[in-house]
Order: sequence, then C-alpha cells, then structure tokens
Amino acid sequence: MWRCSVCNFLAEGAEAPEQCPKCGAPQEKFVLLSAVEAALVERALYTNDLLMQLNTLLTEVAVISEEGIDDELDPGCVKIFKTALDNAEFLQQSIKAEIITHIGKKKWG
Repeated sequence: MWRCSVCNFLAEGAEAPEQCPKCGAPQEKFVLLSAVEAALVERALYTNDLLMQLNTLLTEVAVISEEGIDDELDPGCVKIFKTALDNAEFLQQSIKAEIITHIGKKKWG
C-alpha cells in the first residue's frame, strides 16, 4: 500500500501510481507503508465502516423517536422516545469524535 505524501491518497499495488489520482503528485511523492501501517489502515477501514453503519441506524432511531414524540400517545411513550432521541444524538456525536481520533492517529479510511 502506497501513501501520497502530498495529499495522503492511498493506492494499492506492487508499485506506486505514475501520478496521484487525487492531487496529481508524481510517483516519487508516494511512500510505501510498512506492513504494520497497512494493517492499521485495513483495520481502521473495517471499524470506520461499522461506525458509519451504526450512524445510519441511529439516524433512523432519531426519525422514529421524533415521530413518537409528535404522536404523544402517553407520557411513558414520549419519555422513551425522548430518551432514544437523546441517546441517538449523543452516539452520533461520539462516532464523529472517534473518526476524528482515527484521522489524528493516521488510521486513514
């Protein structure tokens, strides 16, 4: 796996591309990642994908919760929907923070 030292684009293959598809940097601007770094990228891709799937589900939870709050069947139901909405919003913000942490640790993807 190769990383463009200009824009961090990642390329896979035996050799770096002639030119970076993202920023146009020449081949000599690519750095070969170590096996450890490449494994970290793959691991981060998997975890980040799971986080994005969870984020999508939490968006659905928020929509359903808002509908339940608007329905106002009874106070017990409204309380459950408000709790679900609050928790969904908290978790979505936590997911964003975790992905930012991954980026800061160069766990690209």
